[in-house]
Amino acid sequence: MAIIKKKIEAEVVEDATKPAVKATAKKKPAAKKVAKSTGNAYRVLLRPLATEKSAGLATDGVYLFEVARGSDKVEVRDAIKALYGVTPRRVNIMNRKGKAVRFGRTLGRRKDWRAAYVFLKKGEHIDLHEGV
Repeated sequence: MAIIKKKIEAEVVEDATKPAVKATAKKKPAAKKVAKSTGNAYRVLLRPLATEKSAGLATDGVYLFEVARGSDKVEVRDAIKALYGVTPRRVNIMNRKGKAVRFGRTLGRRKDWRAAYVFLKKGEHIDLHEGV
């Protein structure tokens, strides 16, 4: 046991005689360039609404989209930012009821859907109606 204690004491003495190592500042690794992910943007924004009304509103910076039934204003704003690179000033959402239709003697109904009005800041635009 005395031999083991001497070895341990010798190691401690050697460690004490070594110069203290300075703690160097660790360099942060370079930030990796990640491709911009659209995430669920295509699940939130189903399609732009290309109608006469939406084309007229587009001149004022208002764009219409059909959006998923469970989406909210924040999700729509984030999807617009991810897909088109512009941040909306305001988003309004409205639920639209599907029309009642007839197929011969059979009555039916079109599906309900959800529309989003996206208001952009002055000077910003989205190229949706070009060539339509």
